Amino acid sequence: MSLAYPVARSLEDALKPGAPTARSRREAMALARGLALQGLETSWLHLAEAEADALFKAIGADGPAGHLQRYEDTSGHAVVAVNWWKLVDPSDVRPPEKRAFEPAPPPPAEEDHTDDLYFRRGRTKTRRQKPADPNQLDLFSKNLKG
Repeated sequence: MSLAYPVARSLEDALKPGAPTARSRREAMALARGLALQGLETSWLHLAEAEADALFKAIGADGPAGHLQRYEDTSGHAVVAVNWWKLVDPSDVRPPEKRAFEPAPPPPAEEDHTDDLYFRRGRTKTRRQKPADPNQLDLFSKNLKG
């Protein structure tokens, strides 16, 4: 038993025991028979306990699973959620609306000063120049020809 949802024009048709069921949008469109598929609808029924029990028994164990869920409202009454594929006339379907505005451009990235904090100074310490030994200055004189 997999999740299958009834394909119908109205909620009353979706609750009938012999309503065709579809697991996917493609299957629902194949069962539409010239009608347009509006989408997967969720309807909420506030029923008495006896009516909710009768609704679940009418489906039976071999019926589609998952399109009916039983809940309870704050006052303890039964609430049944019905998921079903809703069919409408093709003339009633509006084309998707185009965006009336352009999305706002992303804000300019702020300059990152992290490097200034961590790499302000070099990693190695500056070397102090050792004073030259005056006794060895003549060894590397530029005036000597060797």
